[in-house]
Amino acid sequence: MFAHASLVLAVIVGAFLVAKLCRISTELSMFLAAVAGGLAHGAGLSLIRHLVEGTFTYFDVCLIFLTATFFMTLVKESGGVAFIVRKIVATFATRKVMCLLLLTLVMLIPGALTGSGAASVLTVGALVGAVLAAMGVEETRRVAIVFLCAAMSAAAPPINLWAMMAAAGANMPYTGFGLPLGILSVTGALFAMFFLAGGSKPVEVEKVLRALPEAPQGMGWGRVLAPFFLLALLVVAGRLAPFSMPVLGLPLIFLLCAGMTILLSPRKLPLWKILGDTVEALLPLVGIMVVVGALIQVMALSGARGLISLSVVTLPLSALYATLFLILPVSEGMLQYAVAPLLGVPLIMLFNMKGLDPVVALSAMAVLWPLGDCLPPTAVVGRAAVLELGYKGNYWSGFVKTCLVPLAFIAALATLFLVYSARIGAVLGG
Repeated sequence: MFAHASLVLAVIVGAFLVAKLCRISTELSMFLAAVAGGLAHGAGLSLIRHLVEGTFTYFDVCLIFLTATFFMTLVKESGGVAFIVRKIVATFATRKVMCLLLLTLVMLIPGALTGSGAASVLTVGALVGAVLAAMGVEETRRVAIVFLCAAMSAAAPPINLWAMMAAAGANMPYTGFGLPLGILSVTGALFAMFFLAGGSKPVEVEKVLRALPEAPQGMGWGRVLAPFFLLALLVVAGRLAPFSMPVLGLPLIFLLCAGMTILLSPRKLPLWKILGDTVEALLPLVGIMVVVGALIQVMALSGARGLISLSVVTLPLSALYATLFLILPVSEGMLQYAVAPLLGVPLIMLFNMKGLDPVVALSAMAVLWPLGDCLPPTAVVGRAAVLELGYKGNYWSGFVKTCLVPLAFIAALATLFLVYSARIGAVLGG
């Protein structure tokens, strides 16, 4: 049994590496690895059924991803994002600390609602970068700030895809994650912002306002905040009155908020173009989640997933504590969301058996994973930040090197939450 599972796992890894060496995309490489693993297991024609079943494993997560990003894109295209940033600059230009706090909040919201750091970069990255440039923040630091805040926005509640996927694989409800994820992600984003931009000068109001896009005539706080108020109302109503409020689901809630954004927009929105651009931009990330499900299904069928789980749960805790802050980001750079069910499920079961708080422990891991989104071969968020801000410097010696201190701080904080998760869970739960 162990020999067979080891053979299948070796075939999966080998097929993935060969595909990557042939410059095939990460999504197709994972799918080819799943097919090769199923054939090595001897699944025969039943492999087709397992592949199809696997692709629907994270169907609900994909719907959340698409609808939330569509909603945020509509907010941007209606002029809401430009309106908010211009108001922040005009109101808090002479109060640098408050301005940086609000810019951090602006960076956190898109990723927190969509689960994607790339959404934060593409929605508000350029606007925040323009404000930071007017404050005298050096170019490399601006790109690092946008990436780090985007990574923390993907980790922030309510939608953390790593935690959602690992929790689903471990058959644990996705509840109670809001506070630990919020503490870790907000603290990490604030540290990155103030460490890299804290020495900047106050905002030059006129210069920034000239660089920012104009908000459309008629845009106001009511039009901007009403869809977010509806979002909060529908989410809270479902929790406060679970037996009276029908279960809408997050995809439908985001679509309702998108509908309100369309109705309140002061200018006509090209809906089909926005929808098409949203789907096109998200195809790589949705594709990864689809093929991850198929890969996990084949690994579970062949015993390879159990072999990995057994190997992980037999490791001493001290070894995990000393290496997870490196293993998780590096694995994220290689496989992206695939690492959540692959490594997260056995790890959370191990931590639960050892008496750690599973919610706090998984929250800590779910903050460590997005740190690897600047690492190859994927580097989705890191590349998005570099492209969006037009960075011309060296990726490694410039951008990544500038990120190291904030990355080390966030990794250390998440590791402390992991090690002391039982005590922290008792405090937060109490």
